[in-house]
Amino acid sequence: MPPTSSARLVLAGLIVGAVLASATGLPASALPDGTVVSYAEDPGIIANPGRGWYHHTETHSFSDGSGWTPLDPGELIRMRGEGVTQVLRVVYLERYVDADLDAVVLSALESDFATARAAGVSVILRFAYVQGGDGPYDPPYGDAPPERVLAHISQLTPVLRRNADVIEVVQQGFIGLWGEGYFTDHFVADPAEPGTVTDADWAERNRVVAALLAALPPDRMLQVRTMLAKQRALGTPSGTAGALADAQAYDGSEAARIGHHDDCFLASPDDFGTFLSDPLSLDQDYLAQDSRFVPTGGETCAVNAPRSLWPSARAELQRYHYSFLNRDYDADVLASWGPDGIDEAARRLGYRFVLESSRVVDGAEASVSITLRNDGWAAPYNPRPVQLALTGAGGSVVVPLDVDARTWAPGREIELTVPLRGVDPGQYRVSLFLPAPEASIAGDPRFAIRAANLGTWDAATGRNDLGQVVRVDSPVPPPSGSSDPSVPAPPRGTEPAVVTPIASSTPTSAVPNGSARGRLPATGAEPSLPAVIAALALLLAGGVLRVAARHRRRAD
Repeated sequence: MPPTSSARLVLAGLIVGAVLASATGLPASALPDGTVVSYAEDPGIIANPGRGWYHHTETHSFSDGSGWTPLDPGELIRMRGEGVTQVLRVVYLERYVDADLDAVVLSALESDFATARAAGVSVILRFAYVQGGDGPYDPPYGDAPPERVLAHISQLTPVLRRNADVIEVVQQGFIGLWGEGYFTDHFVADPAEPGTVTDADWAERNRVVAALLAALPPDRMLQVRTMLAKQRALGTPSGTAGALADAQAYDGSEAARIGHHDDCFLASPDDFGTFLSDPLSLDQDYLAQDSRFVPTGGETCAVNAPRSLWPSARAELQRYHYSFLNRDYDADVLASWGPDGIDEAARRLGYRFVLESSRVVDGAEASVSITLRNDGWAAPYNPRPVQLALTGAGGSVVVPLDVDARTWAPGREIELTVPLRGVDPGQYRVSLFLPAPEASIAGDPRFAIRAANLGTWDAATGRNDLGQVVRVDSPVPPPSGSSDPSVPAPPRGTEPAVVTPIASSTPTSAVPNGSARGRLPATGAEPSLPAVIAALALLLAGGVLRVAARHRRRAD
């Protein structure tokens, strides 16, 4: 059947629009103003720094000089391939219990950090003097006395500071078997009663905590083995009254720099002595609040159904804001979670930033707005700058935002609005960039944060391409006599971003009509005749469609 007159008119309009769009080199979907782009979530596991599963590694310094096993570059690269970006590195210092550290071990540590950096992997670090066997455990255990521990921390300080870029967090360690603070010869009054810790013993333990905090850069954190260890270090109670308050988060205080590692997660009602309050709910409530701002991680160690099964494990991982967990242990507990539980943990441990939409406004008052959410169980706990990367004909411009991604709490939606008044006129492709803050790895895309979206990640640059182009025009000069020339203009490139957190249960659309369009591909040039032709093509197509509609109504 031949097409009707209405169909011929519609077809003509579409052909005209397509032909003119092709002539300009622009997709037909980009012909309208195209200020909003929506994004599809990537359901897969995203390899991001400072979060997710970790693998356990350890090395030793036995009295005969043997035992040191350096990090294996090939193994680290293989781990990254499976989405694991960090290792727990337990460094046993057996031969130094009665001696200073020497150049041999300090150099070996430097080499390990260099290997991790080259592989794009970071380290959760712990030092200890003795590794426990299968038990039972009786004194002497073999750890070092307080003054020796403090001397070693002093020797380690330069190494820790030089390599903080690849140290995610340091665990207190040093005391007792495995560095877990319990079976110890020197930090309890009676080693045969390791559960009895006097005030004098706590004072010695607190000296170790203070020395480690001083050894690390101010923006790096420490993890302690029990909630009580932090409470005694700070002189605060358990329960929510003693936990970190919102106003204290990231303020550089000791309270804001001490997190938690539970190495018997889910194993018993008190996690084998991890929760020590009476009732246990005080420590549990304390951890739930404290962990919003400090790192929580650890490992499972025993089957304890139903609590160690996935439904309960999932609820507690979320409640305590877990950032990382041991993928190697306990195998029976992890197997009980099933493939779906393992995959969900891989996706949601730590942060998971999902881009929802972005909007650009062109012109002299150009701006970029971004909406995203955090579907993870925690926020980043180390500093993480937020930047817009604008790529134009003359290269890239980075617009730093006065924002730290640590404040993007789990279960929240975030809106960023970035004015571009300090940017030179031009047309720019827009990316969201979350690089490492340290200059040594800031340019390494493996240490940048990738959004969990399809089609946005640029692996070569470590940027999240928003699929947007923004046009920045020269500012329009005010009418003569309408401004005070004595008032200086704001510095270029310093316009602050506006950040608005929104409850995830009430998402808002970035534009009133809720429309979403693709943006123009970056051309590095100002809009010209082809763009005008494209717009006219759209108008012509729309006009033809309206004529066709009227023609159809008359025919009806």
